[in-house]
Amino acid sequence: MIPRPAIQAAYLLYERLLQRHVSGNLLVSHVAVIQDGNRRFARHQGLPVRDGHRQGARITEKISDWCLELGIKHLTVYAFSTENFARQDDEKEYLFDLISEKLREMAVSEKTHRNRVRVRAIGRIEMLPEKVQAAIREAEDATLGYDGLYFNLALAYGGQCELADAARNLARLVQTGKIRADQVEEETIGRYLYPHGDAPVPKVDLIIRTGGEARTSNFLPWQANGNECAAYFCAPLWPEFRKIDFLRALRTSQSRMASKSTGL
Repeated sequence: MIPRPAIQAAYLLYERLLQRHVSGNLLVSHVAVIQDGNRRFARHQGLPVRDGHRQGARITEKISDWCLELGIKHLTVYAFSTENFARQDDEKEYLFDLISEKLREMAVSEKTHRNRVRVRAIGRIEMLPEKVQAAIREAEDATLGYDGLYFNLALAYGGQCELADAARNLARLVQTGKIRADQVEEETIGRYLYPHGDAPVPKVDLIIRTGGEARTSNFLPWQANGNECAAYFCAPLWPEFRKIDFLRALRTSQSRMASKSTGL
């Protein structure tokens, strides 16, 4: 049997080699993550579901650190979908408390301000409890104007809802004569996507989904599919996701982008 210290040393060496390769060829500016597997992780470990969500929140913090370290400008994480409202009330209540707690921590974190992290929530925010909306306002106001990393938190989010909301807003503008129907182009639609009243989330270069599922679950369809972005599906549950998994995802995306640019 290989001693554990030897395994850890080999892991660190591989991680460093991967990071050197990725950093030297960084083509990715926007990563979007579907954080799948918190509940399964808790069940496998014999823990309450809430512990799985808290462990998952730790990985969300880590991936934002990895993005800062590598110079990635945009990170969008799928934290709570419109479908998640169908979950048990006690689980939703814990998730709302956890999300509020983490947002308030980000609002006052020295790391947030030192790295100029801009926090934004995207989705039908009005569907969320007032305590979550208040925490969102606190984090957004505290980080307004920052541009080190755009950290977009998808809450009460659904891709079809986003497109429907954009279409509804554009229809009102056409109806009131503020724009003509023939002026509605792809760029026009893009300006009315989430977040409302701010620069919309840019095109996605890479979607990562953990937990072994190979689907994008209605996540950023306009920003991702229109850009033909890379999708990286991996087996680790979200609380098990490691930096080496993140680097592998980036390497896969970069290889695809390089091949596309050369026409191969």
